[in-house]
Amino acid sequence: MKKIALVTGGVGGIGTGISRALAKEGFFVVANYVVPGSETRWQEAMAAEGYDHTHCMPAFGDVSDFAAAGQMVSAIEATHGSVSVLVNCAGITRDASLRKMAPEQWHAVINTNLNSVFNVTRHVLDGMCEQGFGRIISISSINATKGAFGQTNYAAAKSGILGFTKALALEVIKKGVTVNAVSPGFIDTDMTRAMREDVRNEIVASIPAGRMGYPDDIANAVVFLASEASSYITGTNLSVNGGVHLYQ
Repeated sequence: MKKIALVTGGVGGIGTGISRALAKEGFFVVANYVVPGSETRWQEAMAAEGYDHTHCMPAFGDVSDFAAAGQMVSAIEATHGSVSVLVNCAGITRDASLRKMAPEQWHAVINTNLNSVFNVTRHVLDGMCEQGFGRIISISSINATKGAFGQTNYAAAKSGILGFTKALALEVIKKGVTVNAVSPGFIDTDMTRAMREDVRNEIVASIPAGRMGYPDDIANAVVFLASEASSYITGTNLSVNGGVHLYQ
């Protein structure tokens, strides 16, 4: 039976790495996007790796909106069947110190990074429970536990994911559904490449592994948690950060 994997924010840097890795493992991957045009670049990148429409597809949907998330999931299920693996990867930043943060910056990050986890998970969960198999994997962050200057909104959202993961894990494990989180450290993406060189160098110097992570480092963790081999692991947070957590 074809297993469907839905990756929210699946056309981004980390999302593309996750999508590619899941497709390699035989999942039919649906990559969610919200910015028109971003899906074209994603399709080109996937095709270059040998994954065409028989392996994957993009799906438009504003996952920060409950109804829109439901419409997206319904369309996927109508065409391909129930989602077996959900990777909650959608995320944005709107950095500012709290004293300067506008309500719009706070709500944008909470809605996209945290409320989306509820919005999409709520719509796929019944199908997972009915089929007796499901993997819910949410991308949190090292900043959920250590904090970061100017990121009260982001840290709050990513911390919320950890609490959500532990609570939901208790509710659905007997249905064959596991719920876990992955917390990346500093990852080499377009966002971190846009930093000033001196800032990047300072970050790298703080990482025991001596380098930033790659999207594939996160993807490999997700693939394991999505597999049958992880069936006895639930409610956990897997830190993938090159040893930065050792300093906490």
